[in-house]
Amino acid sequence: MGDFSFLGKMLVGMGIFIALMGLMVLGLGKLFSLGRLPGDIYIQKGNFTFYFPLVTSLVLSLILTLVLNLLFRR
Repeated sequence: MGDFSFLGKMLVGMGIFIALMGLMVLGLGKLFSLGRLPGDIYIQKGNFTFYFPLVTSLVLSLILTLVLNLLFRR
């Protein structure tokens, strides 16, 4: 079998990156109240609550796409 140390380091690096992005989104979400934008789906009936942040997901995707394109531009 091959040496899996590179794969292990890559997975740890990706995990740290995802954790940092999660913390950043939580921090930015509290600063800019991201999460209750018009267009987000929110249904509440009795004891049942369904929330799907459609527009919030699109906005975050757009922001991350722009930032990553600027960072990794060649």
